Amino acid sequence: MTCGRRLVSVPGLCYSPGMPASDAHTEAWTIARLLAWTREYLQRHEVESPRLCSEILLAHALGCERLRLFTRHEEVPERQVLDRFRASVTSAADGRPIAHITGTKEFFSLPFEVTGDVLIPRPETEILVERIIHMVRRAEQPPRRLLDVGTGSGCIAISLARHLPDVGICASDISEAALAVARRNAERHKVADRIDFRHGDLFAPWLADGAASFDIIASNPPYIAADTYAGLSRTVRDYEPRGALLAGSDGLDVIRRLLAESPGVLSPGGHLLFEMAFDQAAAVRNLLDSTDWCEMVTYRDGGGHDRVLHARRPNVDHARHA
Repeated sequence: MTCGRRLVSVPGLCYSPGMPASDAHTEAWTIARLLAWTREYLQRHEVESPRLCSEILLAHALGCERLRLFTRHEEVPERQVLDRFRASVTSAADGRPIAHITGTKEFFSLPFEVTGDVLIPRPETEILVERIIHMVRRAEQPPRRLLDVGTGSGCIAISLARHLPDVGICASDISEAALAVARRNAERHKVADRIDFRHGDLFAPWLADGAASFDIIASNPPYIAADTYAGLSRTVRDYEPRGALLAGSDGLDVIRRLLAESPGVLSPGGHLLFEMAFDQAAAVRNLLDSTDWCEMVTYRDGGGHDRVLHARRPNVDHARHA
């Protein structure tokens, strides 16, 4: 009986036709052997980080933490576990994101629920969170109020709420479905009472009642150009929300708005930090208006690319002499 693309069925799991049949029937499928075979299989199907993905999928099927696998290498999982694992491996090979298969993704050492309504949290966004935490903890006058624009799964706002208990956290998103995911994540991490979630476009939810005054604005906005979007992997293009990725012909439509509208809702000396594409730094610098911003720095990702921009609004005295 077949069970997926290029797979054949043998007791307990689906295997590649390339695996010797006699070997498949005589050796027990221990956790160690399952991981080794699945890593090679996912690699052949061009799944990114096949070893890590194999471990995540098997841990999910077993209902245990990934690190527990390494103390259970000789264990032979039950048939129900193998069936769950088989289905998840087939989905991964077909291009479905691992986070959608497991329903969760780790960000800043916290697990976050992920659905097709939100972007899957990525390591690059952790740079944004790290820099804000560092800045707040070093500040002589700690910021009182922070806004996460386009919160999605809530990973930025929730991580900051966990690490900065004295800062009031607000978060907005144009998608009601995304906000529902973010609220569930906030409940999961016991910070729901510390985050003011509101539905609307950029700053609109706070402008409506005169509550738009923030010391820090953070955002992981849409920044994918139309031409780039067409070339994205199917794992991203076919499964993640288009509206959270696309931002016009050059990918800067939302960033332009952030730079233009943030000064009106930032307190004097306030900070704007947002993520951008690895090749957008020069174009973003050209958008900065020197009358609105007195400082600008960028922070690099692990690949050495400028990934997060940090701009500061002038304080009152600076603005008065500008």
